[in-house]
Amino acid sequence: MTFIYLEHSVVHRESNAITATDQRGTVHIPAASLGALLLGPGTKVSHHAMMLLAESGSTVVWVGEQGVRYYAHGRSLARSSRLLDAQAQMVSNQNSRLRVAREMYAMRFPGEDTTKLTMQQLRGREGARVRRIYREESKRTGIAWSGRTYDIADFEAGDPVNQALSAAHTSLYGVVHSVIVALGCSPGLGFVHTGHVRSFVYDIADLYKAELTIPVAFDIASQGLTDVGGATRRAVRDLMYGGAFLGRCVRDIQRLLIPEADPETIEVDLGEDVVQLWDGSRRNVASGTSYDSYEED
Repeated sequence: MTFIYLEHSVVHRESNAITATDQRGTVHIPAASLGALLLGPGTKVSHHAMMLLAESGSTVVWVGEQGVRYYAHGRSLARSSRLLDAQAQMVSNQNSRLRVAREMYAMRFPGEDTTKLTMQQLRGREGARVRRIYREESKRTGIAWSGRTYDIADFEAGDPVNQALSAAHTSLYGVVHSVIVALGCSPGLGFVHTGHVRSFVYDIADLYKAELTIPVAFDIASQGLTDVGGATRRAVRDLMYGGAFLGRCVRDIQRLLIPEADPETIEVDLGEDVVQLWDGSRRNVASGTSYDSYEED
């Protein structure tokens, strides 16, 4: 699986390759080996290029600079609905949903047993953990901290550190959203969060805030900059550069939805298209077959 990010270029088609042209020249990208094409600022893509990507089973995601914002996407990267099926099944059953939610919290509390804690207890533990992290970052950077306060409709109303936190988290949501839709999962079927079209995005992003976006936000706030939002987005962009986080995010989603899979591999079914018919139980049957010899009893 290959993620390729492009910006400030024209994307076109030449035979069975995608071409990307900018002021430095043209590069050819074999469409058959391309998993996901991330289109950043200043990109233009032709209709023929989109046709080839669709025929090759690749997906396209329109993103912000270095992928820190998500805007839209094409088809899923995966040919199989395995991850989506697992997500829908687990979130629809109270026991399995609780099991996944506990695992999400366990990823934030390494070495601790969360298997018997209720959602109320887990939320309390998480709240205490986040407050401790804020205090530690405040002490490390010398930034006064009076609590997380922000107005969605008025970004400038917050103090610098709250502005930086909002900008950093929004950037993280963009990256995570891009990964989720590229894998064919539903961004709206969350396990901890619920009722929002990005509930699963918030679930996954929460796994990384303490490690990534909270320290970045306090670092930016300590610099006394006037454009806190822009500086924070660029800092998160630089943090994501190289693509290592994309692979980590994929592995974590797989670990949560298909725990029996090998945690050291990124397993996404990119093979041939296989469509089956549901047989009314746990069994599936082949599609493309005439079943007119079967009569209802």
